[in-house]
Amino acid sequence: MIEYLRGPIAELTPAYAVIEAAGVGYMLNISLSTYTALQASKDAKLLVHEAIREDAWVLYGFATERERALFRALIGVSGVGAGTARVIQSSLAPAELEKAIVAGDHAKLKNVKGIGAKTAQRIIVDLKDKIKPGADAFISQPTVSGETFEEALAALVMLGFPKPAAQKALDKIFAANPAIKVEAAVKQALAMM
Repeated sequence: MIEYLRGPIAELTPAYAVIEAAGVGYMLNISLSTYTALQASKDAKLLVHEAIREDAWVLYGFATERERALFRALIGVSGVGAGTARVIQSSLAPAELEKAIVAGDHAKLKNVKGIGAKTAQRIIVDLKDKIKPGADAFISQPTVSGETFEEALAALVMLGFPKPAAQKALDKIFAANPAIKVEAAVKQALAMM
């Protein structure tokens, strides 16, 4: 997995940036807030989220960990893909988005192109408990980890389930029963998905 890329900015547009690292140009899809953060720079360090599918290997770049964690949380919501998450992040700054989710502000989310009432409601319901109130409030990272969790997650991903959805299901399962075996966790996750 690529954690971040650092190097000169070879190309910068509001939709993507090309970062040269070790002689290779990597195209990363970015949001408008990342674009704004990079405009005055010649060099950049972008945190990366990889989306590897059968037909494509797509990289998403973020200026801050806060923005990347929000992106990952958004794509974990049913009905919200990477493109939609990027549009949301281009329309709302991370603090605005967190505030809208915590306050249950459906109207603010519905103002984003491509977000309807049901999707806005789903985002709020799924993410409200994951955002910590406070000055630099942020999405809490999953507290569950370990070899059993990772094996179950890998099995679900190999079965074709999206990693964020599999992770969300396993988080619930392991929170209820931390000593669960891999096979039982996978079976329960399959029943939930």
